[in-house]
Amino acid sequence: MTLFDLSGKVAVITGSTKGIGKAIAYRLAEHGAKVVISSRKADACDAVAKEINAAHGNGAEVAIPVPCNISHKEQLKNLVDQTNAKWGQIDALICNAAVNPYFGPSIDCPDDAFEKIMHCNVQSNFWLSNMVLPQMKERGDGAVVIVSSIGGLRGSSMLGAYGISKAADFQLARNIAVEYGPHGITANAIAPGLVKTDFARALWENPEILKASTANAPLRRIGDPDEIAGMAVFLASKAGKFLTGQGIVIDGGVTIGGN
Repeated sequence: MTLFDLSGKVAVITGSTKGIGKAIAYRLAEHGAKVVISSRKADACDAVAKEINAAHGNGAEVAIPVPCNISHKEQLKNLVDQTNAKWGQIDALICNAAVNPYFGPSIDCPDDAFEKIMHCNVQSNFWLSNMVLPQMKERGDGAVVIVSSIGGLRGSSMLGAYGISKAADFQLARNIAVEYGPHGITANAIAPGLVKTDFARALWENPEILKASTANAPLRRIGDPDEIAGMAVFLASKAGKFLTGQGIVIDGGVTIGGN
């Protein structure tokens, strides 16, 4: 087995029908993992699973679709149950799905928007991790990866509530790492900067925001979903087994950039 070989592993990736989640699913499958494609829309899940099977299946089924709205606990349980019924285990859990229904000053954030952000971006990850961790503990192996954001490391005048939720995701990864590390389980958070996804379209399609976002970045550009996916492969594989409890920033240098 090579360091990045995921043969025989099963990965569940939430929010995996587009953007970063889809890229992660593709790359995990490319490295040998069986992957579960999940988002709210069944047709989107079906389409991506079909794509991955065509690209990496070699005639076998390496991707299955399991639609799931992460805000509903019973649907998260079904996601876990369906995966276990099909493949018997979950070796890597990638909590990627997130929402941001509000863009503006925190003082004007409606209560329902704040509650939705915290519920979907934090509580759902907490629920899903707790559903999967017991079987990982029993096997003495497993990896939990939470896709956070550099928004969880910096203050923002327009994305405050979202940043609060992403800061909480860092702590969730640290807590899982401490509680389950003795059982061979790793837990880490990936913190992307601005990446060219539909989720962040309002940021990178606005020329002024894009210019401001990249002006002090050493690489002078935004990221591509594949440039995040490689870290997920690392963390899910043997290569990442001694890395745990960390927030790994992948932002083109934005958070360390000077004037």
